[in-house]
Amino acid sequence: MAAFTLSPATSSQLRSSNNGLFSLPAPQGLMARSGKIHHLAGRERGMKVTCQAASIPADRVPDMEKRKLLNLLLLGAIGLPTTGMLLPYTYFFVPPGGGSSGGGTLAKDALGNDIVAEEWLKTHGPGDRTLSQGLKGDPTYLVVENDRTLATYGINAVCTHLGCVVPWNKAENKFMCPCHGSQYNNQGKVVRGPAPLSLALAHADIDDGKVLFVPWTETDFRTGDAPWWS
Repeated sequence: MAAFTLSPATSSQLRSSNNGLFSLPAPQGLMARSGKIHHLAGRERGMKVTCQAASIPADRVPDMEKRKLLNLLLLGAIGLPTTGMLLPYTYFFVPPGGGSSGGGTLAKDALGNDIVAEEWLKTHGPGDRTLSQGLKGDPTYLVVENDRTLATYGINAVCTHLGCVVPWNKAENKFMCPCHGSQYNNQGKVVRGPAPLSLALAHADIDDGKVLFVPWTETDFRTGDAPWWS
């Protein structure tokens, strides 16, 4: 705690503070009168001003523990709902489709249902090529052979030029890209550019009656080359 007293300033101090410069001394009589006036003013209006200052250590602030508790409760109230919303959002980017013990991906139809081979062949005739959901969620053609059996391979529908989905043209017996005119034969082998490579392949196996796509890592039977997609 600190204390100090304000006292009246002398006439010379007042002149110097007001003008910013020290002026010449006043006549002796004027100084005497001035001193008397200041003396009386000091008696009548002299006052003492006391200033007090105190500080409280940060670790002794009242209710600090209560504030910490409220902050934790607020953080929990915001964090739990946020986490609950982020988890479904994260799962949205995980490709749908169940896996299997063999490491493949179950093929799914347009409605997201697992494709059962026997049921599929009842509604898809010889030479049919229909899109399904394959490895990594890529659109993949299931092929029905002329003997009404399901082909042992699926054809990835993503064009190797700029990534358009290539439709099957039954009349031309080709896959024909509508974006830049690339063409592939009925097995997905490129026959016309600008696409530089054939469509990717995947094994189409049967697992417990369901169609299972498995990565193709062997030689491409259409070209005799190593698979560019593996």
